[in-house]
Amino acid sequence: MTTAPARTTGPKPPSPAHRARRGRTLREQEGRAGLALISPTLIITLVVVVLPLLWAIMLAFQDARLINIRRVGVFGHYTLENFTYVMSEPGFWSSLVNTLVYTVAGTALSIAIGLVTALALRDRFVGRTLIRASILIPYVAPVVAVAFLWETMLNPQYGIVNTWLSEPIAFLTQAQGDFLGIKVPVALLTVIAFEAWRYFPFAFLFILARLQALPAELDEAAVVDGATPTQRFRYVIMPQLWRIIALLSVLRFVFTFTKFDDVYLLTGGGAGTEVVSVRVYNFLTSRDDIGASAAQAIVLAIFLVVFLVIYLRFFGGGERDEQG
Repeated sequence: MTTAPARTTGPKPPSPAHRARRGRTLREQEGRAGLALISPTLIITLVVVVLPLLWAIMLAFQDARLINIRRVGVFGHYTLENFTYVMSEPGFWSSLVNTLVYTVAGTALSIAIGLVTALALRDRFVGRTLIRASILIPYVAPVVAVAFLWETMLNPQYGIVNTWLSEPIAFLTQAQGDFLGIKVPVALLTVIAFEAWRYFPFAFLFILARLQALPAELDEAAVVDGATPTQRFRYVIMPQLWRIIALLSVLRFVFTFTKFDDVYLLTGGGAGTEVVSVRVYNFLTSRDDIGASAAQAIVLAIFLVVFLVIYLRFFGGGERDEQG
């Protein structure tokens, strides 16, 4: 008489409730680990960015001057007088127009020069590495040194630029120039040229990196099909560069819109080149009016936020749309 072997039962599978608890535990552990990893960045951002911004906003709505800065606090008397004073002060709207002209023209010129330079240095030739490295000199050189060099070169008495002209031009003074039928201060055109010269290597690096990543088959196919260099640039290269040019435009716009040192070192904000950042500095140092300078800085930030919202609205979701 044979007996059936005893059945061996394995471990019971975990119940749904147990699996749910284990999943919650793992998610909590991952959340704590992620928070621990990003906490140093959060603390630095809070101390360096958020707290100074909140402090500036608080000062902008109070009558804060250098003489009473110690009495200014969170529970002070808040008012809109600083914004009214700043916007009604002579020169505010002209400085805002100067800032927009300086920013748009400087951004467009720097990107255009960077694009042309990247296209010219794209192919291999003898000495290409040395030339590429030398192009970075304006961008990496100290701004004080290059500003002094430009002042010396453009001096109407002993500057080398005026030796090439039939009549000397005071590039950094009140001279007026005719640009597209509009009278424009020569000093403003000069600081725009300085901006484009100093920061075109930034655009050059971005565009050159994108050009190096382009598939060679596209260009070769266009050559085989008989496309001219202009057609290759328009239909093959530029469609691949629009995204990087849009990114460069917003970066350079933000950097240039808040630029202070270039304009101040060249002209001190005079001769029709006063931009909003220089005006903020003048309110802070010449008038000791901390509240007005903070209000002016907030107005500058508002214009930048509006621009970034427009950029994100029209360009930010393009890649997601294309992938979808």
